[in-house]
Amino acid sequence: MKMAKLHTRQKRKLRMHSIRGRNRKPKPKTFKTEEKAKKYAEAKGIKNYKLVDLQELNPNRNKIKIVVE
Repeated sequence: MKMAKLHTRQKRKLRMHSIRGRNRKPKPKTFKTEEKAKKYAEAKGIKNYKLVDLQELNPNRNKIKIVVE
């Protein structure tokens, strides 16, 4: 016999909402300025790294990612 499907409020009440997760992969940390990215890399002890701009086509926004070489 199949159980009836619980609605959202009942799941929250019974704390059943966290049984199935979304299983997302973690996104890379990004920065708005190169100075902040360099400071983060030095704090984490990263020696060989390259800064990559993820918003190349948009000149008004910066989104910089640290890539370890």
